[in-house]
Amino acid sequence: MPEAKEYPKMKDIYGSLVFDRREMKQRLPEDVYEMLAAAIEGRQKLDSSVADTVALAMKDWAVSKGADHWAHWFHPLSETTAEKHAAFLTADENGNPLNSFRGKDLMQSEPDASSFPSGGTRSTFEARGYSAWDPTSPAFIIRSKKGGTLCIPSVFLAYDGSPLDLKTYLLRAMQAAESRAMKMLKLFGNRGVRYVHATVGAEQEFFLLDRPRAQKRPDIRFCGRTLVGSPPPRDQKMEDHYFGAIHARVLSYMEDVQRDLARLGVDIATRHNEAARCQFEFAPKFTEANLSCDQNQLIMETMRKMAREHELRLLFHEKPFQEMNGSGKHINFSFEDSEGRNLLKPSTNHRRNVIFLSFLSSFILGVSRHFGLLQASVSTPGNMYRLGGHEAPPFIISVYLGETVAGMIRAIEEGYCDDSVRPAKGTLDLGLPKLPDIVAFDSDRNRTSPIAFTGNKFEFRAPGASQAMATPVMALLSVWAAGLDEFIKLFEKRIDDGEDAVEAAIQTIREVSEMSRNIRFEGDAYTEKWHKEAEGRGLVKARTIPQGIDLFMEPSTVKMLEEMGVFTKKELEAFHTIKLENFVKNIEIEMSVLRDMVWEGILPAISKQLILERDSFAVAEELGAEGTEGWKQILSHLAASKIKLIKQTQELAKLRERMAAMTTREHADAIVDSAVPLMAEIRRSADSVEVYLSNEIMPYPNYRNLLSLSA
Repeated sequence: MPEAKEYPKMKDIYGSLVFDRREMKQRLPEDVYEMLAAAIEGRQKLDSSVADTVALAMKDWAVSKGADHWAHWFHPLSETTAEKHAAFLTADENGNPLNSFRGKDLMQSEPDASSFPSGGTRSTFEARGYSAWDPTSPAFIIRSKKGGTLCIPSVFLAYDGSPLDLKTYLLRAMQAAESRAMKMLKLFGNRGVRYVHATVGAEQEFFLLDRPRAQKRPDIRFCGRTLVGSPPPRDQKMEDHYFGAIHARVLSYMEDVQRDLARLGVDIATRHNEAARCQFEFAPKFTEANLSCDQNQLIMETMRKMAREHELRLLFHEKPFQEMNGSGKHINFSFEDSEGRNLLKPSTNHRRNVIFLSFLSSFILGVSRHFGLLQASVSTPGNMYRLGGHEAPPFIISVYLGETVAGMIRAIEEGYCDDSVRPAKGTLDLGLPKLPDIVAFDSDRNRTSPIAFTGNKFEFRAPGASQAMATPVMALLSVWAAGLDEFIKLFEKRIDDGEDAVEAAIQTIREVSEMSRNIRFEGDAYTEKWHKEAEGRGLVKARTIPQGIDLFMEPSTVKMLEEMGVFTKKELEAFHTIKLENFVKNIEIEMSVLRDMVWEGILPAISKQLILERDSFAVAEELGAEGTEGWKQILSHLAASKIKLIKQTQELAKLRERMAAMTTREHADAIVDSAVPLMAEIRRSADSVEVYLSNEIMPYPNYRNLLSLSA
């Protein structure tokens, strides 16, 4: 019997491929390390004079780990990652080989920008772009079979300085929110706090399928979701998959993913089965917002690479299977100060609790003013199919606080605030003396709410699984910065008028809570009653994804983002254009693939089944079999369905031709109004035939086969 293979322990390999503070401190002179640490914490700008020293240390470390190339690693507006590899190896004037990496290489490079989305801010021939090192996110090594690449997290700009990446906007939003959070703490007299960081942790949902089976379906290969297919007899009806025992094949995959991520300093805190069959989730630990967004890209890329090695097909699409749960990227977020205090953690200490309520209230105020930006940030093609059902929140933005915190806010609004409104964790008595008591948190989880307070943080449940985190996190922090800005102005005026800081804060909490009452909702956000109520509250500004994307350009949003220093109007116009173009292109691909699947697979399969049934029916008639009327109906249905599918797909092709002459905005509306409903009709026609096709004739693996991980 072969010996069991030994795998390294996570603790032994953790961070081994990251140039983190531990490595920096060991390899850099003390004064250089202190300057770099100050830049990472946001206390001062990095002095370019230290770049050569840092570059030399980084290169020596990377080469010692087997790296032979380096690259500035950035997040273009396509929401993926990009990198241009350059070799360390060069030759001196005598032809002798040496490894070279200079400070100016570390600080800046010039990759070609001509083929990245720009939203019309430059012409295609204007090719020059600049990538610049972001020292707040540590460099890391991506290993390959024959070497490795030192990846340096960077921002990416056009020749004229216009951002061509997501990180720049994220960093601006972080600066806006964190600087105002610091000001808030200073107003409370917290002079010792050196910095405040936004912290983020994103739950990543995904599906895993058997790769050889899944690759036989063009819709999965090109769209990441199924465009046709009727639900299997057993999907998630029995509710037995959620938190069930993880399939051995999936567990092996998860362990390999976690091991590779551990080397990159990424902590995966939990892993489990999700609600739908073949659906799972990873959740990393909280970390600083910029790093969390970088790490989520690493998580997704590592998962893709490892899925291929395990002969699995990974799906991040928001709605891979009809009538089943889709996949989200639930973003949990808070603020943490330099003393390690979570500023959204309730306390039994009166003063700290007032600080907590001030930060909480300022966020809710920001959402009430600028919820359109949050809606815009999750207006993606995949979310068109996901939001509003199967545990995904509706498209309407609201905030759920939970009974305890909502009660505290109501008490303050009514002018009553003493020790009795402080939160305190209780215990749940199970009535079982052999089991310990369970600590009860101050709020329940509302699965239907887009934004919910979950005890010591907020959770934004609307983002889709395939999204880059940077856009929704940018929106959340911008909204919070705006809320803090307005809160601080009211708070500061009261302090200037001579009020005690705590009393001034309570009065400000009361005032802003009354202002933001429209966005707070404690009930079931799926109900028709809530949708009507939300309309009355003025919360329904968009009903479609294109309308949601348009909310980026809502005048109040443009004004706020300019004031917070996150976007200029020109940059926002480009961002809006890119999002709209992305929506159109994604659905255009789906239209094309659906048409091809019908003509190349489904229509020929119907013909084969018709011929098989016709010949069998003829034999039955010759034998004088009785009760063949139902059989005739099946034959008639197959024939009628084929005719219907031909007409519908021809109509789809003509619609595509008409849309080609439209503007991008008209095109987007035509997709929502005409193309998506027509694609749904085609799907219904195709799915009605599927149940009559034999396994041998079935053109593509059906849901029953897809949703099985057996070899």
